[in-house]
Amino acid sequence: MSGDQIGNLIYLVLLGGVLVSWFFVQGRASLGKTMQQMAAWGLIFVGVIAVYGLWSDIRGTVLPQQMVFGGEGRIELPRAPDGHYYVTLQINGTPTRFVVDTGATSVVLTRSAAERAGIDVASLHFLSEAMTANGKVQTAPVTLDTVELGPFADQRVAAYVNASEMQNSLLGMTYLDRYSSLQISGGKMVLQR
Repeated sequence: MSGDQIGNLIYLVLLGGVLVSWFFVQGRASLGKTMQQMAAWGLIFVGVIAVYGLWSDIRGTVLPQQMVFGGEGRIELPRAPDGHYYVTLQINGTPTRFVVDTGATSVVLTRSAAERAGIDVASLHFLSEAMTANGKVQTAPVTLDTVELGPFADQRVAAYVNASEMQNSLLGMTYLDRYSSLQISGGKMVLQR
């Protein structure tokens, strides 16, 4: 348990103690009613803690996920709470999460995503440069054997590996141009082949 967690626990115990004391002082005459109220507040308190502790699981279940309508040639991506659109593609058979970036020219993989996809990052030559929001970065060109999204499969897709560590791989316009339309409406991005 970290120092912050211990501090939060102490705070919650003190807050609970103050609430319990207040209930006893206010309800001296009707102790039974006080116990009922205390039990109700205790259940509310436990419920709040449970929701807080399980929030990442609940959010993953409640929030919509990417949907592939292969027969219609359509992909629907929900807007994430951070305002971005994310998609998971199979890169050389390995699931890889991308942020859809219409401002990026190319597909750019993080070093770790490239390694998971079977690319020997140690043998790459980071000779090209790309301009990002954080300034210039060194990149190495690679060719991805297969890029799959549901029933849509593309072979020999040009991409880059970023020399610097970045949080997410970027799905840029060289891949997005393979779709006939890209629309953003009602909190979702729709890609149509």
